[in-house]
Amino acid sequence: MIVPSAAQMMEWIETVVAEGVRRPGYPADDRVAKWAAGLFADFGLREVRLPPVELEAWHPVGATLRAHLDTDPATIVEVAAFALPYTMEKARVTAPLARAPEPGAIVVKECALGRLPQALLREAATSFYDPEGVFDHLEQILPMDLDAMAVLGAAIEAGAAGFVGAFTGMPWESRDHYVPYDAVRRPVPAVWLSRDDSRRLLALMSEGPCTATLSVEAEVRPAVSHNVTGVLPGRSDQWAIIGSHHDAPWASAVEDASGVALVLAAARYWSQVPRERRPHNLLFLLTAGHMAHAAGTRAFIAANRDLLGKVVLQLHLEHAALRCEIVDGVLVPTADPEPRWWFTTQDPRLEKLVHDTLVAEDLRRSFVVRPDIFDPMPLTDGAFFFPEKVPLVHFLAAPMYLFDSADTLDKVDQAALEPLTRAAIRIVLGTDGWTRPRDH
Repeated sequence: MIVPSAAQMMEWIETVVAEGVRRPGYPADDRVAKWAAGLFADFGLREVRLPPVELEAWHPVGATLRAHLDTDPATIVEVAAFALPYTMEKARVTAPLARAPEPGAIVVKECALGRLPQALLREAATSFYDPEGVFDHLEQILPMDLDAMAVLGAAIEAGAAGFVGAFTGMPWESRDHYVPYDAVRRPVPAVWLSRDDSRRLLALMSEGPCTATLSVEAEVRPAVSHNVTGVLPGRSDQWAIIGSHHDAPWASAVEDASGVALVLAAARYWSQVPRERRPHNLLFLLTAGHMAHAAGTRAFIAANRDLLGKVVLQLHLEHAALRCEIVDGVLVPTADPEPRWWFTTQDPRLEKLVHDTLVAEDLRRSFVVRPDIFDPMPLTDGAFFFPEKVPLVHFLAAPMYLFDSADTLDKVDQAALEPLTRAAIRIVLGTDGWTRPRDH
């Protein structure tokens, strides 16, 4: 099984990252989509298209917080901040600081990244592959807290004047936290503060009542991004969809330039396989707007409902990620992979295929889990295929830096790029002769 080399895939990843910040609707993201479409065409894929996806693009301009002690207005903490995506676009609010949600106050909430003991996940998994035995003691630091998508809910409900997410629990010094990423407009100015700035602010608040001025400026405007699709016909009338997303919170390498490279590698491999050896028709999909509530996936499903009934497998590939450690407050990549999650439809035949593939390709630190283990849908860009009852296998790793500007090229798991590509090929080959189950 000859697949594109890790060096070739890293070259693709570097090309994507070099375009810059790829948030939904940004010019850099659209350039990546057109570049990927060009590669699909170069590989010989048919029906290469760039269907438009309408969404709202969020552009932060700046944010600051200036707080003073009420009993001594000359005692001041003034810091730069990062606005929460799609919160109030332009505001300058002066109000008391409060640790709990209060009407008219600027609420300061201490925040941390979530932690997941791997022994706990192992108990809930369908199966796992851990030849090193690290799941007994390994704890994964997640890229956001478990309630992060609803972090503003209590403040908004209380009628707060503003919100400050004080990241005292961030393992490294950063305020670049692109969460929430559901593109929901929230009518309150809100910012993230870095760990050290958060501690300065909380130290000031511990001295007595404080008043602060929260200033934010951003723009939200309509935009058109594009999905990327291409087709290779196979020997059956069934379909397999192999996908990922091309947008990102920053110039992100793992999220999801690595996923783009995995889809390109699969497309390149299958383009060199004769049609009679392709078990199904293959559709390659790179979606827009993952960071806008999976806008591209939802648009693809809405436009292709007639196809879904013939899809025997929807394979999503996201995040070839190295696990990092914190050394003197700095993220340092290790040689180990971040734990890998393989969200898999609860079909024993498919679950066995995935597990056997993990062993065959030695993809250690992997879990096979049901799609709804964490949430009603899998935590992937392809999540909306799940309620459509499309059989799926979604690969995803969730390193702590996933939504941060610290997601750089050195954190890509280069050693896994070829095994992950071979795994994707094995899984498609393993569905040879399958047809869509009647109950779907």
